[in-house]
Amino acid sequence: MKTSLASLGAVCVAFGLAGVAHADTDLGPSSATQTVSGSLILKVKNPNALEAYVAATSTPGSWLYHQFISTDEFAQIFSPSKADVANITSFLAQNGITVTEVYSDRLLLKVSGPVAAFDQLFQTDMHDFDDSGHRYHRPRHTPQIPVLYRDLLYVIAGLDESASFKSHRINGNSMSFNQQSAVLPKPGSTATGIPGDYTVADFANNYDVNPVYANHIDGHGRTIGIATLAGFDPNDAYTYWSMIGLPVKANRISQVHVDGGGVISSDAGTGETCLDVEQSGGIAPQAKIVVYDAPNSDAGFMDVFYKAISDNTVDTLSVSWGGSELGYYEAVGGTDATGELHAFHQVFLEAAAQGISMFASSGDDGAYDLSGIPGLSPVLSVDVPASDPAIVAAGGTTTPASMDFGGPTPLVVSQEQVWGWDYLQSYFLETFGIDISDEVYPVGGGGGVSIFWPTPLYQAITPGIRRTEPNQSVIYDDGDGTGPQDLMDLPAHFAGRNLPDVSLDADPETGYLIYSTPDGGLLAGYGGTSFVGPQLNGVTTLMGQAAGSRFGLLNPLLYLIKAEAGYRNGSPLIDITTGDNWFYTGVRGYDPGAGLGVLDVAKLVGIVSGR
Repeated sequence: MKTSLASLGAVCVAFGLAGVAHADTDLGPSSATQTVSGSLILKVKNPNALEAYVAATSTPGSWLYHQFISTDEFAQIFSPSKADVANITSFLAQNGITVTEVYSDRLLLKVSGPVAAFDQLFQTDMHDFDDSGHRYHRPRHTPQIPVLYRDLLYVIAGLDESASFKSHRINGNSMSFNQQSAVLPKPGSTATGIPGDYTVADFANNYDVNPVYANHIDGHGRTIGIATLAGFDPNDAYTYWSMIGLPVKANRISQVHVDGGGVISSDAGTGETCLDVEQSGGIAPQAKIVVYDAPNSDAGFMDVFYKAISDNTVDTLSVSWGGSELGYYEAVGGTDATGELHAFHQVFLEAAAQGISMFASSGDDGAYDLSGIPGLSPVLSVDVPASDPAIVAAGGTTTPASMDFGGPTPLVVSQEQVWGWDYLQSYFLETFGIDISDEVYPVGGGGGVSIFWPTPLYQAITPGIRRTEPNQSVIYDDGDGTGPQDLMDLPAHFAGRNLPDVSLDADPETGYLIYSTPDGGLLAGYGGTSFVGPQLNGVTTLMGQAAGSRFGLLNPLLYLIKAEAGYRNGSPLIDITTGDNWFYTGVRGYDPGAGLGVLDVAKLVGIVSGR
């Protein structure tokens, strides 16, 4: 039997779920009297009924199609009772822990108390750590829910204060082979037509959005939601829209700082929040925008979703942060070792039941989401939360372009293809005899097969859906002379949820301008699937205005369109049949490189609005 979560978890904590190294030093047990806080996630009642309700509200032809409910109705039908909440509150108080806030859906309790109380009740063994001068605490053991409350509680999040999640954006200019200056649109235009300097207007040109605008569909009356782990200054978004000459709704951005809010800095990922707002709000220029920002921690990532969804003020919600599914998976029994995957899933189901459409970037490490950790061998893996079946997973492509790297011939991408930078690796090796593997591997659109979530019903009838590959193991060698250690054998031939669902341009080589003051102002050559999530957010905002309705979980509609219309004339889906993400190749029909393909937005809006 292989060591699994215990060893893999140590590796993931040491280097971050996203593969970003942390030079953290264990400073010993936290002071018993030190006050810490966390989030207790309560379980929904009758989760099977909730799954069935979401399926009915999101499946065209169902008598419950688009019959969404309010937060109060959700709490009444699916949440633990007020008596249950009072009971757990009393139990915690008896053990020295105070409930400081109850979210309106009655699924999340904010709690606070001394380290000694958490150590005793949840068997955590809290320690302090130092990460390059930043002191934080985290438990040395996965918190255990008391036996009497395992039917009521999923998980306690937030006792680990380390930054665990990665923003899915790529700065192409950070690569030695790509140095590009920012070019603004010419006077009278909002598009540049230059790959790497694309604006939201270029997105509109590339994906047929302009006929939608011509019908006066611009997001009016709709509200976009952004979930993020870094703060930002709204003035950066207004500056971006102004610089490209795009008129937008005035005073449209409001901010909700969850758990105190995210940090504003380049290192913290402020540029991610900037581009999320700039892209979604630029595609739907008359929509309101609510930005929910939280600290980059397990509690922050959990709380930002529960807060946004229990508030229920946004029609759509996108997130461009994530971490590897392997960090949550327990190989023995194939279980959710921390409980957090289930905790995410139930709040995403709540969003769908209330009509909120959600989008998550699928990652920028191709088919190998857990990458960048020294000593860890490549292993096929996917990203959380994109792997959840109750969210739209946003993948990446490379759009047609001619790229001049100073060689005798340019690198020509003749048609839109699955994004994977092995095409750059091949070009540089063949043209210059230079191996740039260390810079480009495994950069590309995230995609693959979940080892945790089974194939959802909406994918079950879709040709091209894959199972997990055999002979996949997490092998780690820390170089101490003891040799490689097999941390986990992954399940072979598991019929898992496939991702992405749909894709759009995400390659920095054919990427976008952003404006972020902490990163240096106006910048070119940015990409990553972090663009695709908010772009789909903006597109669905236009769809909502055109149809006069929220959509909830969008996946059943997209896969039904694929089943009925395929890629024929009139279909809003465009097949991507070339390129790869270092493992999965673009083929006819669905593939885990580009999913169902890319969108013709005008045709999609026409379908949902009956035009």
